[in-house]
Amino acid sequence: MATSTRFRGPILGFALFLNLIVLAYFKYYLFFAAEISRAAGFDVNIATIYLPIGISFYTFTQIAFLVDTYHDKVKELNFIHYLLFVTYFPHLIAGPILHHAEMMQQFRTKSIYRLKAENISVGLTIFIIGLFKKVVLADGIAPFVGPIFDAPAGAAAPGMAAAWVGALAYTLQLYFDFSGYSDMAIGLSRMFGIILPLNFASPYKAESIIEFWRRWHMTLSRFLRDYLYFALGGSHRGTARRYANLFITMLLGGIWHGAGWTFLLWGAVHGVLLTLNHAFRAVAGGTRPASARPAWIRAAFVLGTFILVTMAWVLFRAPDVTAAFRILSSMVGWHGFEGSVPLNAACGSGYCSPSCGSPRIRRPSCATGGRPWRCRKVSPLC
Repeated sequence: MATSTRFRGPILGFALFLNLIVLAYFKYYLFFAAEISRAAGFDVNIATIYLPIGISFYTFTQIAFLVDTYHDKVKELNFIHYLLFVTYFPHLIAGPILHHAEMMQQFRTKSIYRLKAENISVGLTIFIIGLFKKVVLADGIAPFVGPIFDAPAGAAAPGMAAAWVGALAYTLQLYFDFSGYSDMAIGLSRMFGIILPLNFASPYKAESIIEFWRRWHMTLSRFLRDYLYFALGGSHRGTARRYANLFITMLLGGIWHGAGWTFLLWGAVHGVLLTLNHAFRAVAGGTRPASARPAWIRAAFVLGTFILVTMAWVLFRAPDVTAAFRILSSMVGWHGFEGSVPLNAACGSGYCSPSCGSPRIRRPSCATGGRPWRCRKVSPLC
């Protein structure tokens, strides 16, 4: 027993290393290789690496299982149930992130292996709702997003109005897309009699950044809290260390979403916002119940939180840091209300500018210097 206890820590460390190194290779190798070659000033022919579907999700599920096994919290040790838990397909595209304690015990129930009309009815309803969110709402909003975020490198900044339309459109598109996929996963699982955790709870109704992360991608927030924030020490090592742990957690959470400086900055921004939110609550002496606040104050809090979240989403969506700051600068009015976008951007990518006519009217072509240009993709903004 002493020998077993002695090697538990190194075995856990090695198992975590194996999971993380595989994730790092597939998800981050190309990014770091490109950055190193760019910094060194030479070109490297890097082979394409295809990312396995769902690798981020089943890596997290395995890490949680390993850590809880180390702490003797795992009750279900059936290997077949473990394989089913890790490879459970409905959630691998976009979550929710599953936890062994709420999943593996369901696999022991024999009734889930028999189809039931009630489960199929309820599950199909939830699935259709998610499909509607994704296909009708998210995909319907998408044409308003691309022209702003996917402008060619070097394109002039959009005006304030266009930048806000693009940012707000992406804010809604992301929610309907992400929550739609989660609803489809929950509905599909329910058809099999499996209950998955909810992943969204009207996040844009949040009155603070703290509340936003209790409503947005809730299973990710749970994982980051339980297996990263608490592992770093949580709030048990002083106020300064607590805020540092909170910032580090959100920074790594940003990197988890994707390989790029924009994701790193997005995580850093939310780390700062969460830290400031907690610090404000500490100075203000805690938080009053929402019901105790006047309605106009609650509305102001919701609006302020929504604006901060929307501006942060620009970092999440933009192809690079330069594009992100170009859009953000437009959102604060740096480039005027209407802005100015060159014709090649307007006609080549669907970008909207005064040279294409009124932003409220679709224009099939633009003209400059007497030369007609045919727009290959006309944005709904034009």
